[in-house]
Amino acid sequence: MLNISNIQHFSVGDGQGIRTTVFCKGCHLRCPWCHNPENLKSEPAVLHYRAKGTTEVLGRSVRGEDILDELLEDSDYYEQSGGGVTFSGGEAMLQAAELVPLVRRLHECGVSVLVDTAGCVPYTSFQLLNPYVAGYLLDFKTADAEKYRQIGGSLSRVTENLCALRRDGIPVRVRIPLIPHFNTDADAVRAICERLREIGVDEVDLLPFHRLGSAKYEAMGLTYAYAQQRPLSAQELADIEKAYRQYFTVKTER
Repeated sequence: MLNISNIQHFSVGDGQGIRTTVFCKGCHLRCPWCHNPENLKSEPAVLHYRAKGTTEVLGRSVRGEDILDELLEDSDYYEQSGGGVTFSGGEAMLQAAELVPLVRRLHECGVSVLVDTAGCVPYTSFQLLNPYVAGYLLDFKTADAEKYRQIGGSLSRVTENLCALRRDGIPVRVRIPLIPHFNTDADAVRAICERLREIGVDEVDLLPFHRLGSAKYEAMGLTYAYAQQRPLSAQELADIEKAYRQYFTVKTER
């Protein structure tokens, strides 16, 4: 059984083309800027929106075959746009074994499958899915091992997995969330660039910080640590992009 929160159709920010994104529940990292707090735990999340006077429950257990038809509904759009299905989260790779039958069926139906991951799982989890996926969207959050530990991750595991995926010929798109006071100062940017170039990465996606998930924290009765953090200014973002372009081909999410 898979634990998911929702299925989003016509997604354009989770890989190439028009995609359907399946949000998997459960994550072992605790990034204080996370914009999907409803997916941190495997259990259903109850969100009370006081301003609207509504309540939403996000979380259900499904079999892969239960949602296969829904994921195939938009096959024509996938084919026309070069899109497909993306599994996100939470951390989808925590459910790698459960995902295998569904991802295999999608692959057999000619659907491109991507997995959005923080990469902090054993490589054996990737090996389960590698034969059936078109690739991975892998977050690289910092080159500072201590900062990775602070959010529950491991720099060494992420870099080892990235190297292993490249060794095995599996496409990986490295994505870097730009989090103020965490990885956007000049030294942090330089360290990330140098580490990724050592691995052989030549393209990165930059994901500027936003507060779009703040309403979810309030609805769940949680404190959002970044509630007062302003997004990067246009000049700050331009400076960061310039620094990354000295090392990589860069695409910035807008």
